[in-house]
Amino acid sequence: MAAAKSATSAEAKAAAKMHRRSRSGCFTCRLRRKKCEEGRPACRACKHLGLACDYKRPMWWSSGDQRRQQKERIKQIIKHTQLSKKSAQTPAQQPPQHTTPPSLCHSVPTSADYYPESLPQTRAPSVGSPYSNGGYDYAQISPEGYFAMPPPPQPLLSHPQYPMFSPYEIDIKTERQIFVNDIPTRRDSTISTFSTFQPPPAADGMPAYPADSWVQQEYHDTLHETFNEEPVDFNFFEFPHDSLSPNHEAVINVEECDQYLLNHFFDKVLKLIFPVLNANQHGSARTDVILPALESNTAYLHCCLSIAATHMKSTQSINNEQLDKDIVRHRYVVISELCAALSQDTNHAGILEATLGMIFFECSVGRPDDALPEIPWHQHFQAVTNLVQKLDLPSTVLSLAGTGQAQPPFNMALTSWIDILGATMLGRSPAFADTYRNLNMSGGSAGLMELMGCDDKVMFLISEVACLDVQKADGLNELMLCKYVEVLANEIGQLETSAEPVGNCFSATGAIRPRQLAMNITALFRVAARIYLCSLVPGYYLGQPSTCHLVSQFSDLMGVIPAGTEGFDRSLAWPLLIAGANSVAASPFRSMFAERSATLGDAANFGSFGRIRELLKDIWTQNDPVTARGEVQGVHWRDVMQQKGWDYLLI
Repeated sequence: MAAAKSATSAEAKAAAKMHRRSRSGCFTCRLRRKKCEEGRPACRACKHLGLACDYKRPMWWSSGDQRRQQKERIKQIIKHTQLSKKSAQTPAQQPPQHTTPPSLCHSVPTSADYYPESLPQTRAPSVGSPYSNGGYDYAQISPEGYFAMPPPPQPLLSHPQYPMFSPYEIDIKTERQIFVNDIPTRRDSTISTFSTFQPPPAADGMPAYPADSWVQQEYHDTLHETFNEEPVDFNFFEFPHDSLSPNHEAVINVEECDQYLLNHFFDKVLKLIFPVLNANQHGSARTDVILPALESNTAYLHCCLSIAATHMKSTQSINNEQLDKDIVRHRYVVISELCAALSQDTNHAGILEATLGMIFFECSVGRPDDALPEIPWHQHFQAVTNLVQKLDLPSTVLSLAGTGQAQPPFNMALTSWIDILGATMLGRSPAFADTYRNLNMSGGSAGLMELMGCDDKVMFLISEVACLDVQKADGLNELMLCKYVEVLANEIGQLETSAEPVGNCFSATGAIRPRQLAMNITALFRVAARIYLCSLVPGYYLGQPSTCHLVSQFSDLMGVIPAGTEGFDRSLAWPLLIAGANSVAASPFRSMFAERSATLGDAANFGSFGRIRELLKDIWTQNDPVTARGEVQGVHWRDVMQQKGWDYLLI
């Protein structure tokens, strides 16, 4: 008898061990670890308890913390439901009557939900504006235009940036050593852990998988859905350093007094740098660019510490004398290191890397009223130009264009971005304009779309417009100027004709679709390039219908860019400047920009976005009365920057 019971028990255990939990049940039952009978549209358990029944992956499934919070909410709902049942029961044991509580969560809407037959206006203030295309019939537009798909409504913009990935932790080891009379004595080391959304790729180029076993299967389930049309190339750029392997422990030598700045850089500043690159290659900015440079490049390390101190001062409203000293101290170390390396004429790649960091990182931090850096960005860029030529990076990019191979140098891509847009700041021709022209003719790529989101061809045309801007200032004949404008306008038109339509850049799981995001950003830069080109036409004035229509189109296109602190507004500083500087008081751009700024919160007050806000306020203050009086001559945004004494790079 005992043997029979033992055999029965063993069989039951074996059956239980072999049982595999269903993966097709609703997410609420899976969270509660309950069996789901998989009824549609809602399962019996969720319907009985009044819970939201999601068969599509909901937003709260993004991380362990969100799932725990959702589980607590469900417990409260169940508790409330049970109490309602008890209180509603009568002595005759009448069936309980209670109202279903409102849904606590929602599934990600489908494209059918976002694009109904009758699309509502996304910004009510722009309706009725003489320059708004609110009554625009998108169905009437030719398929060649990039407005073939209308912008989605506002709820689309509330998704977190990478909800499909579970957190991944990186250990950063810092060491400190004390010297007495130049003799090493005490040596201390500390390890800090920082989180990112995606582990770095393994040595074979395939992405590593999240270690959280609870979401590991979900990662496999959604991987095909998310990237089946947009494969991620983790080896697109030729980085100046070898990538860190997943089990690599980065050793960063930093003084104990600077540890808080390094922590702040990883916690707060790093996510502001290269957001589009991270959307394309998850975690690449950290593992391929930042960490290897911090580990091996002293000048780069002190540059990042200075930027962290500036960001901390800006975001925490701290009037701390120690922070000011730290900013100056680390900037001095950077300049000293760069001067020493330049005098020895060695380590050109390391000098270039640190100098680009000093130029580009400054665009993400600092408030408009901060004191300008001791050395303007364009003086640093002169050193960058010399270093790029010594490293022969333009020839490298052109040779890749001839072979059709990828992997352009990362530092050349960043240099090109700063060069092209920075030239428009100064009213100069880009330093490497000939290189961009040759790349454009040969169909080559500098990696600008993968790095910053705008297609290379559009950026190359912006370079040509900047060169034309210089020739106009030098007294180019008006007839020739108009001919050049016509040629460039036709080039932009051809890009519009071949462009893919803009649209929702979120997948069904709520993750960013990198290719669609790039198409949306490219469309905005393309419209801004056309506005910039129109402003060079003789007789141009603010308020002319063609420009007002372009600015209105730009405002509508902003609807397909994710907003908020996890969005990409701060990656669009230059096109926002061009469109905003050429907008009039009745333009829908004004209400759109105010809404986007409010969504960003305090993040809209620093970096290039914050400086553009202040600059546009001054431009509008001077130009709005002029256009109201019917005058055609307004102030140019470069003149306003000179009036304010600004020498910022607004990209």
